[in-house]
Amino acid sequence: MQKRRIFQMEIISNNKTATNTVEVEFKASAEEFEQAVQAAYLKKKKNINVPGFRKGKAPRKIIEAEYGEGVFYEDAVNGMYQKSVAEVIDELKLEVVDMPNIEVTEVSKENGVSFKATFTTKPEVEIKDYKGIKVNKTVKNVTDEDVANELKRYQEKDARIIDVTDRPLQKGDTAVFDFEGFVDGEAFEGGKAEHFSLEIGSGQFIPGFEDGMVGHSIDEEFEINVTFPENYNAENLKGKPAVFKCKIHEIKAKEYAELDDEFAKDVSDFDTLDEFKADIRAKLEESAKNAADAKLDADITDAVIEKLEGEIPDAMINNRVDDLVRDWEYRNRYQGITVADYLKFTNTTIEQFKENFKEPAAKQVKLRLALEKTAQIENVAVTDEDVEKEYAEMAENYKMELDKVKALVAEEALRKDLEVEKAFDIVRESADVTEVTE
Repeated sequence: MQKRRIFQMEIISNNKTATNTVEVEFKASAEEFEQAVQAAYLKKKKNINVPGFRKGKAPRKIIEAEYGEGVFYEDAVNGMYQKSVAEVIDELKLEVVDMPNIEVTEVSKENGVSFKATFTTKPEVEIKDYKGIKVNKTVKNVTDEDVANELKRYQEKDARIIDVTDRPLQKGDTAVFDFEGFVDGEAFEGGKAEHFSLEIGSGQFIPGFEDGMVGHSIDEEFEINVTFPENYNAENLKGKPAVFKCKIHEIKAKEYAELDDEFAKDVSDFDTLDEFKADIRAKLEESAKNAADAKLDADITDAVIEKLEGEIPDAMINNRVDDLVRDWEYRNRYQGITVADYLKFTNTTIEQFKENFKEPAAKQVKLRLALEKTAQIENVAVTDEDVEKEYAEMAENYKMELDKVKALVAEEALRKDLEVEKAFDIVRESADVTEVTE
């Protein structure tokens, strides 16, 4: 191929060696190499001692004579290749998705420096039949029972705890009691407690225990016969029959307010129970709609990903995994939890931790590629007005000045994000949606 000049860099060859892989050979002239060596000398000379000269004052030729002609070569090459790689990427218009593998193939005063770089590039993908995707949209029908259950939650929040002395223990009560467990007539470790508080029906104890407490009264001493589950966490108790000796000291119950207008006034901004119920129903319907829309988008997303054709470089997924790990740490830092802390607490390796993010990372990468291709096919256009509107919304959402937002978010990246959003809108609006009522 014809040689091309990039400033003082020269591309020798440019070959696609594998799917999503490009190998480029390029060189810097002897003149440019000399400039880089001189720059390295000027940077390092202040730290070099040469007999007969004050520190930092020795001429370059003297230093080279003392330490060898190539004393500054490594620093010179390091200073050159980063700039030159960037120039190669720009000249060849490569969409690079990972750090390149760089090999220095020649370094000489006469010939300059030759490099061989292997780039992992953004894959060329295809997508077909992204319009008219058949998908069901399941919408939950809000019932009177749903409204009643929501009212019950308000009652729970507003309930008073009262002491019960005139009746036996019932499901839903809280018992304060002593217990001691025996297996084969012997007490076992962890099977004893005094004045333990337990809500009956919570499922906190092994199956059969809480049911066995129902019907017993304060100061009553009684036994409960149960069998430990086969999957119980204590090896010595798995599947073993046990006897618990118990004594109840207190019974506490929740006292609920009557469902009337006064209750509505106490727990809401409404004057009547009917108004409160209507508001609850409206909110439940809105929540059901949002859930249905979210599920619909998720199903469309899965369908779009399935229609993507192309080989995705591992580097793209691995880089996205790293992004998700950083996001995880950012979300948890306010609780004082770092990734290192989590690994220590859970006795997990970083590789095992990252494995949790691989599936969502792969989906996100594939979806992005699919929608970018869709935007290209559909000639999606993002206007300056679209960009400015998005910047304004971001400034409002994050309570930041508009100029600061623009400084943090590059316009080119924002335009790409908006293109992807518009592409998804096209796919969603064209989908063949069948509504199903749950």
